Amino acid sequence: MGTRSLGERISDAAEVDPRPMIAVGPGRTEEPDPGLYGPDSEAWRLNREAMLLLGAGPRALLLQLAHPAVAAGVNDHSDFRADPWRRLAGTLRSYLTIVYGSTAAARAEIRRLNTLHRDITGPGYAARDPVLSLWVHATLVDSTIAVADAWLQPLSRDRRAAYYLETRPVGRAFGVPDSLLPADVDAFDAYVASMLGPGGDVRVSPIARELAWSVLHPPLAPLAPWLAGVPSELYAWTLWPSIGLLPKTVRDAYELSWGVRERLVSAWLVTSWRAWRPLLPASFRQMPKALAADRRMRENPGR
Repeated sequence: MGTRSLGERISDAAEVDPRPMIAVGPGRTEEPDPGLYGPDSEAWRLNREAMLLLGAGPRALLLQLAHPAVAAGVNDHSDFRADPWRRLAGTLRSYLTIVYGSTAAARAEIRRLNTLHRDITGPGYAARDPVLSLWVHATLVDSTIAVADAWLQPLSRDRRAAYYLETRPVGRAFGVPDSLLPADVDAFDAYVASMLGPGGDVRVSPIARELAWSVLHPPLAPLAPWLAGVPSELYAWTLWPSIGLLPKTVRDAYELSWGVRERLVSAWLVTSWRAWRPLLPASFRQMPKALAADRRMRENPGR
């Protein structure tokens, strides 16, 4: 993977021009591009299971919207209520491109997001505000850890610490200065707790509750027009496990039900996934971008 550290590879992501893999002779290419992380990273290990990310995505979105400024920005600058899938799909696509994409693709995606967010401003918020960027970044990190802990296996302290340190350069690439980024996983946990605790910036607003309904009862028409008439009650229960992963204070502030019915259905869904997981081929249960990255590295194993 070369001698450059993960931090060095990511910290200049928004400035360095992307370059494709260069042919160096007949039938030969440079060593395979591990991207900004590579197969030895915790990020590659933790983000490949589709089920885990489908749980982490809605949880992260709900935590983001629980910040009043984020909810206001989403409400003013998107068609979130009509098509929440677009934001979730876009968030996952961007995140997975940064984690699993080639160096060029990851850098280009970081630059694209920074450019996109530059003009998203309004009363009391700006998408490029480092304080807001840190919270959005933290929800993705925290949700990845929470879902892996609850649905796959509890992560050891060393793995949690390593994964968090891998995410710090991405936070810097999105404009969060070192002075704001928690230095290690303990500081990160303390930051999240302070945001969620009494006096913290996270306060679920009426707008957030309206947007949360769209997250948890997404219309199916954007996926396929013939599904437009399907009542959300017939499929909303598939998102109950994500509700269960929310901090209790946030779940209560959203006024989300979490009774015996929701708990039993969520436990059944997660238990079923765990039972089926060893029997399903990787091509079915893992994210396409992760599988593409594996293929990219196999093309020339002499890395």
